Order: sequence, then C-alpha cells, then structure tokens
Amino acid sequence: MNKKMLAMVLLAVGVVLLLVGFNASNAPVEEVSEALTGRFSDETMLYLVGGGISALLGVIMLVRK
Repeated sequence: MNKKMLAMVLLAVGVVLLLVGFNASNAPVEEVSEALTGRFSDETMLYLVGGGISALLGVIMLVRK
C-alpha cells in the first residue's frame, strides 16, 4: 500500500470517527451527563480524539512528500 493511499484512508477514517463523536456528543444522554459532570463520556472522547489524530495524520501525510 503506498503512502498516498494510506494517508487518504487515515483521513477518511478520521473524518468518520469525528462525525460519530460529534453525533454522540449531541445525544440526550450525553448532554445530561456532560451537564452533570462537566465532561463527555470516555467513549465519546475516544471517538473525538482518535478521529482528530487520524485525520491530522492523514492530512500531514498527504501534504508531505
């Protein structure tokens, strides 16, 4: 697998994980939990952080040659 294809896969997976994380953060149960504790659940944070890192790595790999 060449680097450009790996970068595009990382970017796509990152975007999907970010979308899942944003949708999870807007769920009613998640909003109540955040209101009471002041933070998102661990699962939602994993989606958001993992998606952000994956997307960032994908972009960096695409930009660098």
